Amino acid sequence: MLPSRRGRPARVPAACAVLLATAAASVAVVGCGDTGGLRSAGATPTAVSPARPWPDLTPASSPAYDIGEVDHEVIDGVAVPGGDVRRADPVAVVRAEVAAHPDDYAGDKAPYRETARRMADCGTPGESDRCPVLRPYYRDLTGDGRPELTLGFRLLPEKLTAVRVYGVDKGRLVRIMSYEDAVSAVELAGRSVIVRSPSEVAGYEYRLQWTWDADQRAMLLTHDEMLRTGDGAGVERPSPSPSASPSADTR
Repeated sequence: MLPSRRGRPARVPAACAVLLATAAASVAVVGCGDTGGLRSAGATPTAVSPARPWPDLTPASSPAYDIGEVDHEVIDGVAVPGGDVRRADPVAVVRAEVAAHPDDYAGDKAPYRETARRMADCGTPGESDRCPVLRPYYRDLTGDGRPELTLGFRLLPEKLTAVRVYGVDKGRLVRIMSYEDAVSAVELAGRSVIVRSPSEVAGYEYRLQWTWDADQRAMLLTHDEMLRTGDGAGVERPSPSPSASPSADTR
């Protein structure tokens, strides 16, 4: 009898036990070999407690880098009729950002100068190949029963994509998440925004997740992972400009 997963012998049905006891060695017993019980999965690995190197290390008192942990900024100059984010103009939202960051968009040496130039080609987002504003998506990411605006736009001539999330606070448009990178996919799941980006390491990609935090009134970077994709192909990954801040279902 094979031991069960709990270390006890697996039970054999009574009828099979009788046949096994009385059958001659030369006679094959059919139907008794598979008892239908649990089978051993092998030895259980020994549990190892976690180790904590350098227990006397002095705790850091301030962050080493500013990665834009909290983004909660009112966007001036963009109307939100009736406090409904669906009625805010996505193109006007991007134009407001372009106007607010001239070092990034204005002038022949600005890193995203082509984005500013192509804004003149924008009518309805997502309908013109030259317009850098992508189709907007609306989904409740904060749990308040109202949709937020998830907006993306191309950062040209760099091969980067800006990902933003906006909500409404007291009738004003508020940005609650901001990130730009070489983006390969964006997902909206529950209260989270998940951004996938290519890695320099062949067969891997970056997966970053922002999740709504009610205390901070913003979406916080809660997961930053490097995951295997299995394709084995490395991808050149452009770097965002130094001024960049780290920070798809119903239309």
